Amino acid sequence: MDQDEVFERRYRAVKSRDHRFDGQFYTAVSSTKIYCRPSCPAQTPKPENVTFYSTSAAAHEHGYRACKRCLPEAAPGTPEWNTRQDLAGRAMRLIREGTMNDGGVTALSTQLGYSSRHLHRTLSAELGAGPLALARAHRIHLARSLLVGTSLPITEIAFAAGFSSVRQFNETARAVLGATPREIRTRAQHRPGISAAPLASGVCDSAGAQQLSLRLALPVREPFNAVELFTFLAERAIPGVEATRLDDEALTYARTLRLAHGPAALQVTATPTEGLAEPQSVRWRLHLECELSAWADIPAMVAVARRLFDLDADPAAVGAALAEDPVLAPLVARSPGLRIPGTADGPEYLVRAVVGQQISVSAARTQLSRLVDALGTEHVSSFPGLSRLFPTSEEIVTGVPAPPARTGPGPRPVLDPERPLRLPARSIATVRAAAAALASGELTVDQGADTRVLHDQLTAMPGIGQWTASYLMLRVLGDPDVWMTGDVVLLNGAKRLGLLDPELKKAAAHRALESHARGWSPWRSYAAMHLWQAATNLPDQTQKDGRS
Repeated sequence: MDQDEVFERRYRAVKSRDHRFDGQFYTAVSSTKIYCRPSCPAQTPKPENVTFYSTSAAAHEHGYRACKRCLPEAAPGTPEWNTRQDLAGRAMRLIREGTMNDGGVTALSTQLGYSSRHLHRTLSAELGAGPLALARAHRIHLARSLLVGTSLPITEIAFAAGFSSVRQFNETARAVLGATPREIRTRAQHRPGISAAPLASGVCDSAGAQQLSLRLALPVREPFNAVELFTFLAERAIPGVEATRLDDEALTYARTLRLAHGPAALQVTATPTEGLAEPQSVRWRLHLECELSAWADIPAMVAVARRLFDLDADPAAVGAALAEDPVLAPLVARSPGLRIPGTADGPEYLVRAVVGQQISVSAARTQLSRLVDALGTEHVSSFPGLSRLFPTSEEIVTGVPAPPARTGPGPRPVLDPERPLRLPARSIATVRAAAAALASGELTVDQGADTRVLHDQLTAMPGIGQWTASYLMLRVLGDPDVWMTGDVVLLNGAKRLGLLDPELKKAAAHRALESHARGWSPWRSYAAMHLWQAATNLPDQTQKDGRS
């Protein structure tokens, strides 16, 4: 699509005030020097006065400030950073995590493996703004949500959002939002239906340190299939580390995790606005409650929550593309807004995926529960059902013993019945090798990873196959275009839908399905979610695929 076509498509979205494009691009108007979200209710500007930017930072850099009427900084994020696996996409994912808040551009460029100069040049060319401007835009976006959604003191908000001083925060707010932080908060408090959430501190962690509590709204782009997503996470929840509650009034998922400044916990609640009588048309409100060791972990916590629930996805674009296939069209109609369930911690999920290889979801959950009970650290949380932290890579290397070697033709070695994992020796060796690589820094699994490089690193390790590596790209990095050749459940789902000849042998069926799936690109990960859903009524023994 050339630039003229892109402009026309975006301008049509602005004329129709299409909410689906909010957060995906920004409309800057030269006659007012203001930028808006596409759905802004103000009079549609003349096309000759309009410039479109893919980031709000680019609009800031060109002298525009945010519209006070449509509040473009309050829109859901763009799915582009998950879709793009290039340097710009990887950098934006890390900026969302708050990587620059402690180490600046140097920390970001080091983690990405490029010089600061090359990183600045690339981001400026690709996104219209350098890393400092992009980080500043993300900080003010987070700060605005804290100002209008919490009673956190303004000084705390400045440092929690990543600003180096209150003065810098004030100057940025005036430049970008056209108002001081105090004016933003006062204005929000006078809007109908807006009230600041209280700070409900009082919980202490296992070391006796005070936990800081916060509640925030999570913007989401509709449609959002909350039921399927929360159910997927509930079926794989590890007791103590994760807890879920699914009922007609609300869906809740909670879990513990480790952040840069200490242990933490989150709880995300999805509440239907009009009941569940017609699931396809339900709209959801999402809220994040978090317990933190330091306010500086707020950016990372919000990023985890948005990643877990794929909140920056573009469900309309995904659904429209997949519905072009007559086999998937009925599934898309039945389950609009199906999302990719994400993960809170990359290293943790590598261990979970390796443990889950070639066993059922329920068996993997049992094994992982034993691991957590044996090696996990106790954690105190006010969220029901949370009591432990998943063990670190170092704790797994130390606490999971290597399987005893069998020497000669004699009897098998006696195994310790209390061992943390009751898996075959080869699986134990793979878990230990993966944990050791993570602990040493030889392997890094985070949001800045290059998917191709990481995939190759994983498959080079003994015991980790193509399927497991691809599954990790889908779950950990949110890659929307992953296909997991060899997945038995995908095959079963395709057969139930009549997509494959039931007489085909397994290898030929996998090849045929992989070939057909190329037509679903660049949304093959979402197509996989629909096929998994289609296969859910199959007997449990057919689901031994490691999708833990």
